[in-house]
Amino acid sequence: MIVRIRSRDGLERVTFPDGGAATVATLHSLIESQLGVPTAAQTLSLDPNLLLSSPAAASAAPCLSDPSASLSSLGLSHGSVVFLSYSGFSRSAAPRSPPLTPAGSFGRKMTVDDLVARQIRVSRQEAPHCSSASFDRDAAHAFQLYVAETLAFAVKRGGFLYGHVVDGGAVAVDFIYEPPQRGTVEALALLRDPDEEALVEAIATGLGMHRVGFVFTQAVGRKRGTGEYTMSAREVLQAAEIQAEGGIPEWVTAVVKLEVGEDGAADVHFEAFQMSDTCVRLFKEGWFVTDFGEDDDPRLSRMKKNVVVGGKDVREVDNDFFLVPVKISDHQGSLSSSFPIENRVTTVTLKDLKNHMDRTKHLPFVKRISDFHLLLLLSRFLDANADVPALAECVQRQATVPEGYQLLIESLAAST
Repeated sequence: MIVRIRSRDGLERVTFPDGGAATVATLHSLIESQLGVPTAAQTLSLDPNLLLSSPAAASAAPCLSDPSASLSSLGLSHGSVVFLSYSGFSRSAAPRSPPLTPAGSFGRKMTVDDLVARQIRVSRQEAPHCSSASFDRDAAHAFQLYVAETLAFAVKRGGFLYGHVVDGGAVAVDFIYEPPQRGTVEALALLRDPDEEALVEAIATGLGMHRVGFVFTQAVGRKRGTGEYTMSAREVLQAAEIQAEGGIPEWVTAVVKLEVGEDGAADVHFEAFQMSDTCVRLFKEGWFVTDFGEDDDPRLSRMKKNVVVGGKDVREVDNDFFLVPVKISDHQGSLSSSFPIENRVTTVTLKDLKNHMDRTKHLPFVKRISDFHLLLLLSRFLDANADVPALAECVQRQATVPEGYQLLIESLAAST
């Protein structure tokens, strides 16, 4: 039996050798042995309010205080989520073990396919390459607000994360670019525009940033299968493909979803992960089955050949083996996200530029244009190789914008 453990560090899991006889004391012991949090430091609850930053709200969450209580009596079963808070203890990064290790047997004949398959052992990667991911509050709010209020979480939505990597492997996300796309309940098709992405890269370069990750939402009507899961097989495949393209070890994948509590209240949640080294390598080498059927279990990724999981040859892998939780936080960056965002239901035009410039007349000119989405609109009328990076650099340095650029932007706004 597997029980998922959600803490401020992200979503992790513990495995029970014998789920039927498990008690709260057993759970405490396994969290200590498998996740490294001492029993004395643990507070467990079935209430997500345990993780709230407000001490009053957190203390009001009922705790699992009876060590002899069986998990089954508490309604816990395979795939259930338990909330963990701990204090007076700092978790150190566990050493990374090689994701791919040789496995084999002796004394019998093996085909070449057998040998290749037995070279792939899928196991949990304990530590991410990205120590944490911090999201600009305005950028994250603009993304989730559109998904919640306009799309009502009815279909999937995605975007590329831009920012920078700081010392220690921490990622700071400062803006989100939403490419042309088509979302359904289960799938997200990115209709990528190379010309537009070239403009995005030119702006990012001027801002001293680069692409650091990918974010997507999960629709409320998604297929449930036989239980809860963090990512579907389709989402794992897409995230692995995009991380492989990203090309940096700190690449982060964020999941945005709507969670409804027992009281009926709905809250938007951000979670951050990295796809494991094993997952990305399996994608690059073409091991994943890329066709999906109606009867497929979304919790499992299907392989074209056997891989070794827990000492057994299998062709279906629990998606959680491929996920490495990343700590998540927020910050207030120098960019705003008040300008209309590209590739949404309503097309962005120069009239939006005029409205924005009129609304922000009281601000210094560089502040008025310190918005990635505004810069993307302007880039369609400027030289991508010279003007766009120069204007973005003014924003990055918060320096005075040359008068020629000011006149050009004002004239574009007045042309509507």
